[in-house]
Amino acid sequence: MIGNLPYFAVAALVIFGLFGAIFGRNLVKIAVAVSLVEAATNLFIIALGYRNGGSIPVFTQAGGYADYMVLPTPQALTLTAIVIGMATTALLLSLIMLLYRHYGTLDVREIRRLRG
Repeated sequence: MIGNLPYFAVAALVIFGLFGAIFGRNLVKIAVAVSLVEAATNLFIIALGYRNGGSIPVFTQAGGYADYMVLPTPQALTLTAIVIGMATTALLLSLIMLLYRHYGTLDVREIRRLRG
């Protein structure tokens, strides 16, 4: 039913994220681009764990539907990746704030020029 749509969305998010991270000049835009790549990773993990017509893995007596259970491991990995992504984004934004206080700009070219 879903087909390959999630994989196309993952590819688009990765392309936009890498383009923004490589060619971005503003540090906040680079942080947003890194967050896009993290979201693409989470979507990819969830898309890999999806089964069409799968039942919830909470039921212990699934009967004949045991072959069609959705694995809970990709969901747990995605929840862990969301927490780790939030922590790394917070750390990245705090480093950007420190750089702005020190250099007075968010432009990558200016910070490289002021390096010495």
